[in-house]
Amino acid sequence: MARNPLDLDELVKHWTLLKDEQALVSGKRGATRLGFAVLLKFYTQSGCFPRGRFELPGEAVEFVARQVQVAAYELEAYEWTGRTVEYHRAQIRGHLGFRE
Repeated sequence: MARNPLDLDELVKHWTLLKDEQALVSGKRGATRLGFAVLLKFYTQSGCFPRGRFELPGEAVEFVARQVQVAAYELEAYEWTGRTVEYHRAQIRGHLGFRE
């Protein structure tokens, strides 16, 4: 199913990192930094984590990438399975007050 592109208002409302979220992201680098940030923003609006890059709107990835100062193409290097993403998910759930 085709999806409508996100406009600037939607990007700002749903994909802007808040101050406390910026602090969570600050200790990470490169693809890990961007991957964590998009996981966090996706979860805050969907209540679930994306299964992979294919679930993320391109314009949202670009918007978040600019905020964390990581090139959007670096998200291709993010590992969507394994220990790192599991740790990221646990950090996000903990930050938001949820348990698995």
